[in-house]
Amino acid sequence: MRKLASIQKIIALEPIEGADAIEKATVLGWQLVVKKNDFQVGDLVVYCEIDCLMPNKPVFEFLKPRGMRVRTIRLRGQISQGICFPLSILPPDFVVEEDADCTRELGIEKYEPPLPACLSGVAKGRFPSFIPKTDETRVQVLQKLLDKYKGEKCYVTEKVDGSSGTFFVNNGEFGVCSRNLELLEDSENSFWKVARQMDIENKIRSLQGNFALQGELIGEGIQDNRLKLRGQTIRFFNVFDIDKFEYLPYKQFIAILQKLELPSVPILSDDYELTNDIEEIIKMATIKSIICTDAWAEGIVIRPLNEKIELLLSNENFNNGRVSFKAINPEFLLKYGG
Repeated sequence: MRKLASIQKIIALEPIEGADAIEKATVLGWQLVVKKNDFQVGDLVVYCEIDCLMPNKPVFEFLKPRGMRVRTIRLRGQISQGICFPLSILPPDFVVEEDADCTRELGIEKYEPPLPACLSGVAKGRFPSFIPKTDETRVQVLQKLLDKYKGEKCYVTEKVDGSSGTFFVNNGEFGVCSRNLELLEDSENSFWKVARQMDIENKIRSLQGNFALQGELIGEGIQDNRLKLRGQTIRFFNVFDIDKFEYLPYKQFIAILQKLELPSVPILSDDYELTNDIEEIIKMATIKSIICTDAWAEGIVIRPLNEKIELLLSNENFNNGRVSFKAINPEFLLKYGG
């Protein structure tokens, strides 16, 4: 469960050129705009991340024109991601501790964009327990991880703007999943249609084992087709060994996709030395897409060349402990309403 709202510390406050009433605050790895003199460096605040869907209460009424959703905005040239509130908005009995999750206590939910009919399909069941879901953690909450793995050799991929799907063979059974559900075969469902067009079942079976391929479904009818593609296709970003319950490292991942003649998401670098500077990583994510150079990329995903499992991440319920994270392009969020 992502901490949408939590108790955090104001790390820094900086002036914004040409602005008298507002200033830039840093919370975790996020930068946001606050009213001048509302907070001081070191103050504990309730920080609400982008994608928070706020309840209809008087304290949040100013968000009604935005559908009660916390979005990325730009004020006086400064990108602002998230909102800080004073601790007084918390229930009286809430125990205030830095990093405490207060999402549920405030009645906040995560914004989920509506799913097009071509993707929804008919549910066969929940997402299989023998495969991890594809959610990635945002880099802004991972300073401790970056400090620990600074200098680690990593590969960087474009985070493709689409809808994630998982395709597997396990104990002889072929399955197709959306982000959260396993789907019954349906000729109208895009995940199944593309799986058949790309012969994914036979390709996975040729691996002679229990494996899952995870990728991003992109093209017409998906996310407004911002990449301007014809038809639909899948770009893959994971190969998962079900029996070993582990992702294949970079070289094996690429080798298998080449063997199966399946496309990967764009590889931006396979020799990247990880920095612990979040701002630098966000700048690296502020790029145009390799697939369509007229469109902003959604961002980047960074993973070690050799897979790592980190107890810190497991304890925080991030990504099943896998060292893998995303940096979302703020220009993408500004243009497309994220």
